[in-house]
Amino acid sequence: MDNQKVETRLWDAAEHLETDEDIAAYLDAALQEGDPALIAAVLGDIARAKGMSQIAREAGLGRESLYKSLSLNGNPEFVTILKVISSLRLRLRVEAMGSEVGR
Repeated sequence: MDNQKVETRLWDAAEHLETDEDIAAYLDAALQEGDPALIAAVLGDIARAKGMSQIAREAGLGRESLYKSLSLNGNPEFVTILKVISSLRLRLRVEAMGSEVGR
């Protein structure tokens, strides 16, 4: 039997966010899930893909506090979320859910 070791490494979403469309689709999918921790973590992935220091600077936030806020265990304030989204040159949109949702 061959005893070759298989090397693996953790999958990092930030390594796969190459275009603005990739980024928008990733964030949109997280927003549709409705989990605040997931949304913060996704914004963290996006910020790392774009450069955390640059995003922190453009958002007027400290890099370390931004890392912490946008981690899975972070709990960023809504103003932080809005600043990060703005610094990423994205915008949030709202649309009616329609009649498929019970009223």
